[in-house]
Amino acid sequence: MQHVSTPGDDPVEPNVDEPLSVGDPVLGKSRLLSRQCDTCIFAPGNRMHLEAGQLRALVTQAREQERYIICHDTLPNYLYPRAKPAICRGFADRYRTRALELMEGLWGFVEVDPPQPRELHDRTEGADR
Repeated sequence: MQHVSTPGDDPVEPNVDEPLSVGDPVLGKSRLLSRQCDTCIFAPGNRMHLEAGQLRALVTQAREQERYIICHDTLPNYLYPRAKPAICRGFADRYRTRALELMEGLWGFVEVDPPQPRELHDRTEGADR
């Protein structure tokens, strides 16, 4: 039986131990960034310092699998531990995939702002408590 994508699936780097979910369980919608994050992989200038061909490989994989890319700033254990996984706005603005179309049609999206440096600062201060 073939697995059907749901808002809880991580389309690019699945982690079978702890699956990522872009689904908001309270609203019943999928989280989509309201705008590109400050270091979006789709922003001009390679702000994430990706190696040659890495962005193309990520996009190719997501499109071939008919899925999406989760914003790196919303990944757990990255810079903003309180951030919830959300669909990369740069990807969603450029590509349409079956997963995005299904999510939009079935649940809709809730737009969330990208994490900001203040949230990183809050995490650092909270570590001393």
